[in-house]
Amino acid sequence: MVELADIVRIHGSEYIEKFGGHMPAGHQHALRAIVSCRTEALGGHVEQCDDDDCGHHRYAYHSCKDRNCPKCHGSDTNKWIAKRRKELLSVPYFHVTITIPQQLRRLARSHQDRIYSILMGTAAEALQKLGHDPTYVGGQLAILAVLHTWTRTLEHHPHVHMLVPAGGLDADGRWRRARKKKCLVCEKALSKLFRGKFMARLKKQFPEESFPKELWQTDWVVKIKPPIKNPKKVLDYLGRYVHRIAIANSRILSLEDGIVTFRYQVSDTRQWNTMKLPAEEFLRRYLQHVLPQRFHKVRYFGLWSPANRRKLAQIQTQMAENAEPASEDETAPSGPAAKRCPCCGKGIMVVIEVLPPKARSPPWQGMKRAERKP
Repeated sequence: MVELADIVRIHGSEYIEKFGGHMPAGHQHALRAIVSCRTEALGGHVEQCDDDDCGHHRYAYHSCKDRNCPKCHGSDTNKWIAKRRKELLSVPYFHVTITIPQQLRRLARSHQDRIYSILMGTAAEALQKLGHDPTYVGGQLAILAVLHTWTRTLEHHPHVHMLVPAGGLDADGRWRRARKKKCLVCEKALSKLFRGKFMARLKKQFPEESFPKELWQTDWVVKIKPPIKNPKKVLDYLGRYVHRIAIANSRILSLEDGIVTFRYQVSDTRQWNTMKLPAEEFLRRYLQHVLPQRFHKVRYFGLWSPANRRKLAQIQTQMAENAEPASEDETAPSGPAAKRCPCCGKGIMVVIEVLPPKARSPPWQGMKRAERKP
């Protein structure tokens, strides 16, 4: 099976040679991490089955832990869900998505750090403002915001996903439910409010830029999905969005003659199609979703802000009598079963040797041409 690391290993040097002078440092770092992940370049250890009749050996190489790597962060999702379980409120949750128009994407791609921060902060602020309106909630909301920048075909499409409990904390410290069960706030009102706040901040940040008039004349895309009622489903939903990257290895089908074939799901029909791209274009599309270093793609606002943990605890206490008990994460490995021998199924894999890293910088240099064939 072809993986993203194979595409980088085979075509990465050509891409770096052609575009390296204009690439952000984070892009080159991501390529090095992806191609080194779970290889001897990062070191690892040797495990052996402790059953005398088996003695199966297994080499386990270390992960790169880069947030853009499709091989990493499976266990991080479980850890993140375990932490968020403590903050969960026993109420339905709304999923809100806000997108910036096509006309602003070029500017966003050139100034990712500033514009993505404006996008996330403004989206949360606009939603909070409407949440304080007694027409909708009449209290302070809890907002988890996650930035995404891609479409299913890896095109540039910056948008923010927000998960919001169906209610808020009023000025008297009491929990108020959302007035409407199927709608947190008005989508059209949120669209107009977000557009005005976003453009005001954008003009202040980029006074030299000229913006087309149609940006003020069209509705910006805002979607609010029906509420999710099951707390466990909320956690699963959260985990998927927090650690999701532009493409998973399972979607890459082949790499032949410099052409990458991958599958994607059509939004409207939910059917799967395939797309073919030259390796250079595939890498270009993938790298435009590598966020600036130290940029926080997950942010907490309102009652989920670290500054409001005391308020959140008070609300949880008020809801304790009606809250459903949280179940243990069934997908998280625990105890010796996580190290069960894959060969005999009886013994336990025990570390018998530590493997030091083998330096390769950059990883694809020094490869023979014959080794570059897929």
